[in-house]
Amino acid sequence: MLIVSWNVASLRARMPRVLELLAQHQPDVVCLQETKCTVETFPLAEIEAAGYSVVQNSGGQWAGVALLIRSPLTAADPLVGLPGDPVPSEARWVEATVAGIRIVSTYVPNGRTLDSPEFPRKLAFLEAAAARAGTLQDGPLVIAGDINIAPQDVDVYNPVAFVGSTHVSAEERAALAAILTRGGLVDAYRQLHPSDQHFTWWDYRAGNFHKNLGLRIDLALVSVRLAPALTECGIDRDFRKGTKPSDHAPLLVRLDVQR
Repeated sequence: MLIVSWNVASLRARMPRVLELLAQHQPDVVCLQETKCTVETFPLAEIEAAGYSVVQNSGGQWAGVALLIRSPLTAADPLVGLPGDPVPSEARWVEATVAGIRIVSTYVPNGRTLDSPEFPRKLAFLEAAAARAGTLQDGPLVIAGDINIAPQDVDVYNPVAFVGSTHVSAEERAALAAILTRGGLVDAYRQLHPSDQHFTWWDYRAGNFHKNLGLRIDLALVSVRLAPALTECGIDRDFRKGTKPSDHAPLLVRLDVQR
């Protein structure tokens, strides 16, 4: 099974690139973040024409997440929204069971700055995510998305430049660790690449992508029982290039499981 996670930074603006990804990689499930659609403006017909069904949580011009499931696979028991999310209207969590695996697409709040009112809200969302992961720990589980946390200093191009900033704070990293612990999960990329430094996000400004000044903040958290089935976890940088790219590159996770 191939699962892709991608923050597309506006699905309608990025539809040609999304269709390109579907055709090139033929993923079984795609976890999208920052779709920025209402239910009515979600490009459902185009995605269905590409051979995918959709479970979406659409909140309008901000945030929004979705699962795209390749036919003939289907989504069972969908859950739209995270129990305990302090601002559920922003549509940052969706989950469903596909081929026996509970799959979540999530877009964690950015947090802005450590002294911003948004930062405690980010921590509250992460606490709710940890609680939800704990309820799902008994089954095979994948939580994928823009987590907006660089788990370790190696996941930041220059840790010194980020001292005192969000994405790297002790509080955020502890909250991520709680999700891993309570959900019985591992970081799929780090499981297969213990010391490699690769990134999933690069600022549009100052040529940061071409300088490779990025962060690894898009993660796939995979249950321990699925970890032995991990055969691939990589980042397709080509989708950060070209026409109208998102500032994130897609993360590809392959599991040697029966679909």
